Amino acid sequence: MQGIDRELTASQVLRVFHHDELRLFLGAAFVTVGLVAGAFCVLRRKFDALLVWLALFAILYGGRLWMQSGLLSLLVPDSIFFRNLKFSIDYVVPIPALFFFEAAGFLNKGARVIGYVLCVVFLCLVAATFVFGPSLKFLIINNVIIIAGLIALIVQSKRGENISRDFVVIRRGLLVFVGFALYDNIIGLFRGGSKTESLGFAVFLATLGYVAARRTIQRDQQLVEIQKELDVARRIQMSILPGEFPNNANFRVAARYVPMTSVAGDFYDFLISDERQTGLLIADVSGHGVPAALIASMVKIAATSQRVNTANPSKLLAAMNATLCGITQNQFVTAAYVHLDAEAQELRYSAAAHPPMLLLRGGEVMPVVENGLMLAAFDFAEYSTVVLPLMAGDRLLLYTDGIVEAEDGKQEEFGQERLCALLRDSAGLGHTEAADLVLSSVQRWAAAQNDDLTLLVCDYAGAG
Repeated sequence: MQGIDRELTASQVLRVFHHDELRLFLGAAFVTVGLVAGAFCVLRRKFDALLVWLALFAILYGGRLWMQSGLLSLLVPDSIFFRNLKFSIDYVVPIPALFFFEAAGFLNKGARVIGYVLCVVFLCLVAATFVFGPSLKFLIINNVIIIAGLIALIVQSKRGENISRDFVVIRRGLLVFVGFALYDNIIGLFRGGSKTESLGFAVFLATLGYVAARRTIQRDQQLVEIQKELDVARRIQMSILPGEFPNNANFRVAARYVPMTSVAGDFYDFLISDERQTGLLIADVSGHGVPAALIASMVKIAATSQRVNTANPSKLLAAMNATLCGITQNQFVTAAYVHLDAEAQELRYSAAAHPPMLLLRGGEVMPVVENGLMLAAFDFAEYSTVVLPLMAGDRLLLYTDGIVEAEDGKQEEFGQERLCALLRDSAGLGHTEAADLVLSSVQRWAAAQNDDLTLLVCDYAGAG
C-alpha cells in the first residue's frame, strides 16, 4: 500500500512537472542570467548599476516563476508565510526594473520621480500582503500600475528625435514583452495564471542583457582610452619638471614629487643654477587632476618668462601673478621662490600664500615667512622680499601643503611641528637622505594620500 502511495506521489509530481516545465526552465534560465550578471560585476570589483539591477530583475523574475509553479507548491509545505511570499513577489519584481531603466538613462526627471513613488507603492503592497494576507484588491492595483507603466513606456519610447541605438533595441524587446504582459495582466487576471508573459520576458531580458553588456564594454573601452590619455598627460607633465639638479660646488638640491593621481597640480623648477646663484621655485595649484595639471603647465610658462627677475623674488611673483590672472578658470596658485647668492652670502625669499620655508641652521629650525596673496586670484596683489644671510651648512626645505596636511587614521595632521623635528633630525644626513626621510615619514603617517606631495631640500656648502 505504501508503494502504491509513493507511486501515485511520484506520478503526480511528474505530471505537475510536465505541466510547468516551460515555466521552470525559463525561471532557471532567468536566474542563471541574473547570477552571471552579478558575478561579472563582482569579478570586475566595481559597482555597475546596469548589471546590478539587471541581475536583481532577472533573479526575482525567475524566482517568481518557480515560486508560482505547481511543483514548488507540492514540494514546500503550505504555510501562511509561503503563501504571502508567493503573492508578494509580484509586487517586488518591478522595482529593480524601474532602477534599471533609470541607470540606463531612459527615464527623464519626471519619470524618475514617478518611478520612486511607484516603488513605495509596491513596497506598501508587499507589507499589506504580509499583514492582511493575499487580496484580489492588491492584485488589481498591481496589474493596473503595471499596465499603465507599460503603456507609458511605449508612449515615451516613441517620443524624441534623437533616439539612441540602445533605446531602439530595448523598445523592440519591450513591445514584445508588453504584448505578452498586457495579455497576462488583463485576460490572465480573470482566467488565472498564464505562461505567455515569461516568453515575452525572455525576449525583453535578451535586449536588456545586450544593452547592459554593450554599455559595460563601451564604458570599459572609454576608461582604457582615458587611462591612455592620462598616461600621456603624466609623461608630458613629468617632462616639464626639471631633471636632477646639476653638480654644484656650493649648492646641492634634492627634489621629491609624488602626485596623488596620474597628473597633479604641484610644480617645482630650478630657475637658475650655477656655481654662484640658485633659484628654487615651488608651486601648488588648487584642486587635483587634469585641470590642476594644465594650470601647473601655465605656471611653468609664467615662471620661465620671468628669468630676468630671478634675483628679485617679489618682482618675479608679481609678474607671474599678472600673467596668470584671468586664465586659470577661478583656480588659484600658491608659490614660494628663494634666490640663493653664494657670492653675496645671502638668500632672498618671497611667497604667495604658501607654507613657510624652513631653514635649518646650527641644529635649530627657523620658519621663514614672507607671504603675499595667492597667484592668479587678484590682479592688485603685491609681494615683498625678505633678505637673510646665507651661512655654510644651511639647509632649506621648501614643500607643498600636502606634506603638513597629511592625516593619519584619527584625522590628525602631520603638522609643521613634526616637519621641523624631522628636519632637525636630518642634520647628520645628506640632502638626498634628508628628502627621503621627510617623504617616507609623511607617507607612513598618512592613512591615505589625499594630496600631492612635493618637497625640495637644498644644502649650502659655502662659497667655493
